[in-house]
Amino acid sequence: MMAIEGKFIDNPIERYKVMKFLENELDRAGVANIEIQRTPVVTRIAIEVLNPGRVIGKKGKTINALTETLRKKFKLDNPQISVVEVKNPTLEPRLVAKKASKYIEMGKKVRAVLHFLLKDIMRNGALGAEIVASGKIGAKGARSKSLRVADGYIPKAGEPARLVDEAHVSANTKSGIIGVLVRIAPPGTVFPDKPENSTVESRLRQDERYVKRERDYGGRREGGYNRDRGRPPRREEKKPGQPVERVQGPPKDAKAGAPKPEAKKEATPAKEENPAENKEAK
Repeated sequence: MMAIEGKFIDNPIERYKVMKFLENELDRAGVANIEIQRTPVVTRIAIEVLNPGRVIGKKGKTINALTETLRKKFKLDNPQISVVEVKNPTLEPRLVAKKASKYIEMGKKVRAVLHFLLKDIMRNGALGAEIVASGKIGAKGARSKSLRVADGYIPKAGEPARLVDEAHVSANTKSGIIGVLVRIAPPGTVFPDKPENSTVESRLRQDERYVKRERDYGGRREGGYNRDRGRPPRREEKKPGQPVERVQGPPKDAKAGAPKPEAKKEATPAKEENPAENKEAK
């Protein structure tokens, strides 16, 4: 009995060691998921990555070296590695958690990063998503706290919780380690407590999920709310090529207010001077 119990303990530990080894070796390839299946004949290892070329290598050199290492170091019987390319990296919890940890290590605001990634996940059709960041979020010496953002339907307990993909990644910052937990309910998942054709309502607005919303300041400009109170409104600047709107006044009445046309003065011809008449006058 003790030998059988020991196998139940050793197998998960060996599986964990193999998965950690493959994650460290194939970090640049973008590992999303690793599945290990043991049979009496072979040990099948399925690796889902973003860039399969980095796993296979030139003429299969990298994948052959990994197979030899798994056989000698971990004593696996006839290991066979199969590489699968990830179709949509936004719906993979491990890739999303790595992306969040990278942004946090760069010094981005944690709350803004979590909301941005949550909107990106829901935009790609996920039924639900939850992202939790816990640790020393803030300046050096601050107390540890946790931030959580969630949307859609995410079961936490029971049999439906097994249908949710989950991953945890740590971000190393100057103030300390911040853990990022990502849980995603992929599209097309059928939960026992939900009808097959049911739709999950998102708390995010339609314009927030698909269109970048323009910020509305409520008619206020820089310089304070009461800056322009009591002043005449400013004229809008005309853009080049914009047609000018002209306002036509009321028609004038022809009888009452119409001005009379001025009469044309006829030009009189100048008289010619006669020198003989001038002498007689003198």
